[in-house]
Amino acid sequence: MIPIADENKKGYFPFINYLFLASNIFVFFYFYPATESAATKLYNQLGLIPNQLMQYPLYLKGYITIFTSMFLHGGLMHLAGNMLYLWIFGDNIEYALGHFRYFIFYFVVGIGAAAGQIIIEPTSMVPMVGASGAISGILGAYLIKFPRNRVSILFFFIIIIKIIKVPAIIVLTMWFGFQVYNGYFHINQGISGGVAWFAHIGGFVSGFVLVKFFEAFPKTK
Repeated sequence: MIPIADENKKGYFPFINYLFLASNIFVFFYFYPATESAATKLYNQLGLIPNQLMQYPLYLKGYITIFTSMFLHGGLMHLAGNMLYLWIFGDNIEYALGHFRYFIFYFVVGIGAAAGQIIIEPTSMVPMVGASGAISGILGAYLIKFPRNRVSILFFFIIIIKIIKVPAIIVLTMWFGFQVYNGYFHINQGISGGVAWFAHIGGFVSGFVLVKFFEAFPKTK
């Protein structure tokens, strides 16, 4: 199942969400390295490495990478998947919070996502890259704010391809369950992979919990 659209507020221009989309796309195409060795160097320099933060708690560069890592992606499909979710769900959260609060919210839940992965794998030397942690926070906020919104899903079953509309509460609950399921087996069954499942979980929980807190501040249109 692939989400392709949702219900949006008519006449609202989510320019901060467009800014995040454009920034991620620009960084990918402008900085994406041509060789594997260059990619490794880039990710080691600007990706978030949990072990560095845990070994050097006052290591400024390590904290900066919490933010730089949010705009790096491991490949075109990685970028495309993240930008699809940001495009679909981000504009509604910007509408709910207002432009400025949404801008701050994005980075705060991104920090929550990084914390989720660091807590689980504090000695990891594998660089974390991607916007999916912050986007997971948007999904958690969406579940609170728009659970009844209809999300259009591209549904595949053998040779059947169909677009169906499903309440957001079902789509996002299934998505979160998938993250927890894979995170559990990653830790307890020794199944490895290139996905930071607990960054997704940490981001989602952060957005779910913090969206109401952000709403308490004055809203700017």
